[in-house]
This record gives sequence, C-alpha cells and structure tokens, in this order.
Amino acid sequence: MAVSRTDLAQFLRFGIVGGSGTVVNAAVVVLLNKLTYAVLHVTEHDTFVNLLGTRFNIRWYHVFFTIAFLVANTWNYQLNRMWTFRSGQRRGWWREFFPFLTTGIGALIVSLIVMTLLMNPHSPLSLPSDVFDDSTGLRTKLYWATLISIVVSMPINFVVNKLWTFRGIKS
Repeated sequence: MAVSRTDLAQFLRFGIVGGSGTVVNAAVVVLLNKLTYAVLHVTEHDTFVNLLGTRFNIRWYHVFFTIAFLVANTWNYQLNRMWTFRSGQRRGWWREFFPFLTTGIGALIVSLIVMTLLMNPHSPLSLPSDVFDDSTGLRTKLYWATLISIVVSMPINFVVNKLWTFRGIKS
C-alpha cells in the first residue's frame, strides 16, 4: 500500500487532533481524580468494584479513563470530521460517529490494558514507584499511564478510522 501526500497530511492532521484530544482526555482525568478525592475521599488506586468475587478489581482510574475517553472521543470525532477528513459529501453525523466510536472503543480496550499494566505494581511493565510516587502532578503514575496508553493506541486508531469511518474521503 503506497503512502500518498494526502495520507501523510491526513495522518499529521489526525495527530494534531489527537494531541488536542489527549489534552482533553488528560484534563478530564485530572479533574475527575481531584474531584473524586475531594468529594468521596477515594484515590485513583482504590477499588471501584470487585469483579465477581475474584482478586481482580475495576479501579477508579479505569472509571476516570473511560469517562475521559467518551469526552475526548466526541471532541476528536468532530474535529476530524471538520478538518482531517473533511469532504463536501458527508454521511450523517451519527452514521459516521458510530464507526468512530466503535473504533475508539477498540482503542479504549487496548489503552485500558496498557494502563492497567503500567499502574499495577505487580506487572512487569509497571511504572517505577520510586520515580512515579504521586508526590506531584509530574510524578503521578496515573497521568503518565494515561499519556502512554493513548500514544500506544493512536496509529491503529488512525488506520481503522481512515479505512472505515471516513472511507473514500480525500482531502
């Protein structure tokens, strides 16, 4: 598959939109983290719900990231629709949003797996607690895990959106 200038331009615009979506995602995660602690006195590491009596749990950071994903996904969809994959011939907003959201959910699953591996202290990929000790914003493990997990899922997200959500659109 040859890569054209149009493909490269779209990938660059997709990256810029994704960068703005990363800022939106991170801002929502930070806001939810601070708000939940202030109101409920729980941290991102606390258990949100146990998985059917097993030793596995959904933690608050999973909830924060999922809510942030929904906000950022809608943000990214609209910007990609208007700028990255713009076209005079459009399908309806909801008809294009469904594949975008479905693709995003796939990326969300990958991101949640990566995030869990980075956050879990028993994981071989765990971010080191001596560096990421949650003492400041820049040393907060959750924030770095959020950014890394988004970066991991971006290239696949672009390809699937180009080939499915916005198929046939040249800019």
